[in-house]
Amino acid sequence: MPVSDDAEGAGPITGPLAQANRRRFLTRSAAAAGVLALDGLHGAAAADRAASAGAAAWTHEQGKPILSPPYGLPSPHEADVVRRPTDLTPTPLSSWSFTPLQDLDGIITPNGLFFERHHAGVPAISPDAHRLVIHGMVDRPLMLSMDDILRLPSVSRIHFLECSGNTLTEWKGPKEKTVQGTHGLLSCAEWTGVPLSVLAEQVGLRPGVKWMLAEGADAAVMDRSIPIAKVLDDALLVYSQNGERLRPEQGYPLRLLLPGYEGNMNIKWLRRLKFSDQPFYTREETSKYSDLMPDGKARLFTFDMEAKSVITSPSGGMRIGAPGFREIRGLAWSGRGRISRVDVSVDGGRNWQQARLQSPVLPKCLTRFRMMWNWQGGPAILQSRCIDETGYVQPTLAELVAVRGLNSVYHLNAIQSWGVAQNGEVTNVHA
Repeated sequence: MPVSDDAEGAGPITGPLAQANRRRFLTRSAAAAGVLALDGLHGAAAADRAASAGAAAWTHEQGKPILSPPYGLPSPHEADVVRRPTDLTPTPLSSWSFTPLQDLDGIITPNGLFFERHHAGVPAISPDAHRLVIHGMVDRPLMLSMDDILRLPSVSRIHFLECSGNTLTEWKGPKEKTVQGTHGLLSCAEWTGVPLSVLAEQVGLRPGVKWMLAEGADAAVMDRSIPIAKVLDDALLVYSQNGERLRPEQGYPLRLLLPGYEGNMNIKWLRRLKFSDQPFYTREETSKYSDLMPDGKARLFTFDMEAKSVITSPSGGMRIGAPGFREIRGLAWSGRGRISRVDVSVDGGRNWQQARLQSPVLPKCLTRFRMMWNWQGGPAILQSRCIDETGYVQPTLAELVAVRGLNSVYHLNAIQSWGVAQNGEVTNVHA
């Protein structure tokens, strides 16, 4: 059973050692706060004088009025919390931008920070002119407008989305400096749309249907083959993300969402669905999104994103302050269901301690984990290892390479290591 917090993430720490650690942490924190107050303000009288004086300038002037600007923006003090592009591609038209996972809290990624992956830029599509065609092995082919789709029964579900190339730079050695660079092709949102099973029932699938082709309206005409079992299980035709209509870079006005499947299959700017008795073997699932094995042969259709986790704090590019208690925080996810457990090691995998899972723990969704750590001021190697509800255990890089070799760049879900130096600097390492 997972060790889980309540809905607010403030549940009790289990185990006598964890409870003792928390008591020491709170006691020392309170004591430190008291020392700062006495040393900085020379006691309660000085504190009262400072409070009554209203030293902060912003308490003496009016703030901005409402609707300034009409669409809300983050504080200017958070200007560094942005998506960052890659330098791995020759053109920004077929490229990525990465989510700043190390700067986020909770499990929902704000729309403006959701990672991007495009193959021919972002098309400018008018929703009034956009159409979805459904044909192939069906009894009643359809062509639907966005108004038609918006009239259908809708659902809202929270799921992660991960590019199968996430972490691709880390196969042969540590390269990227931050968790944004190593794992930033990962985000999570509340998606609203129509279950694809509803439309499958409307068009009437003919006997023998086993696959569906999904095709986008971008200049790359992105297309992928989808198993009919997935179509009828939890596939969604999505038009809203986190309560507002899709951003253009996320597929406006309509995209396919296949919870737990590799990101490339979640076709954006969706314009066509074709049902068939066999896969279509498109360019994107043969010459591109396929995993080469050591013998040069490719694995056929590796759709699921396997269980994976990463510590986001402390992580690469950060610097720990004074020794003492601090919370290790991170994310875990699996394309096959819920996360059931996360273990954390501070000594490069020699010893493991079970972390707490922060509610909610949902299937095919990011899950937050936390663990208290008393850093003694010496070198450390931080790792996390997750287990999903199927019993799958996140592998080490050595275990993964032993099976799959180094011919592939996709589906790297190995344990990530962060090295902590004696001065508190955190860097990306292989352990």
